[in-house]
Amino acid sequence: MSVLALSPERARIDDAAAQTLSICGKQLVADMSGALYWPGERMLIVADLHLEKASAHAARGTLLPPYDTRETLERLAIAIERYHPEIVVALGDSLHDCGAAERIAAGDLAALRILQEDRRWIWVTGNHDPEIGRQLGGEVVDGITVGGLRLVHLPTEGHATHEIAGHLHPAARLSLYGHTLRRPCFVGNRLRLVLPAFGAFTGGLNVLDAAFQPLFGNDGFGVWMLGQEGVYPVATRQLYGD
Repeated sequence: MSVLALSPERARIDDAAAQTLSICGKQLVADMSGALYWPGERMLIVADLHLEKASAHAARGTLLPPYDTRETLERLAIAIERYHPEIVVALGDSLHDCGAAERIAAGDLAALRILQEDRRWIWVTGNHDPEIGRQLGGEVVDGITVGGLRLVHLPTEGHATHEIAGHLHPAARLSLYGHTLRRPCFVGNRLRLVLPAFGAFTGGLNVLDAAFQPLFGNDGFGVWMLGQEGVYPVATRQLYGD
């Protein structure tokens, strides 16, 4: 039976809640929420929050439940409570568009401010949010280098190392005992890592899509799939395209 199918009765949830990864010798923790924790830097890293995506779609006539920002911030609060980071880095596309900061409800903005208390908060700009309003607090940068690793939104095409990025919303699909599972995932090759999208309504791009080929080529990559109760390594031979 695959670990993806394990229930709380069969295994302790805490045992699978996170997986340790190594990128260029740095020990990192892939959390079941889709966040990445760097113990050596006391840093929590998330990608692609896409806050206010629902309100952006509503303005164009597509109605979605208007709670994506609240749900995303609540999930982020749980991850912060789990690791108590000194630094939080959001790897771009934290806002769904440049007007999102003006649409955030006062209660959600207050919740964000509470999360920022007593810690450094860094917004990395992305293609959806090249500018981030001051009302969101924190620092705004195009990218940041920490401990020899570059933290950016857009992955560098071609052979690159020492990089943690977002943007691509990686997801993995596999067939298990007659059932198909498709879930967000971390994808990397010990030299670089792409984080899953953290936002509530973000969706995902299959890691077998051609968009990932320029990043990993024929060097191979590893996949850590988010399950309902943990994050699990999955052999690439088990993966299917969409």
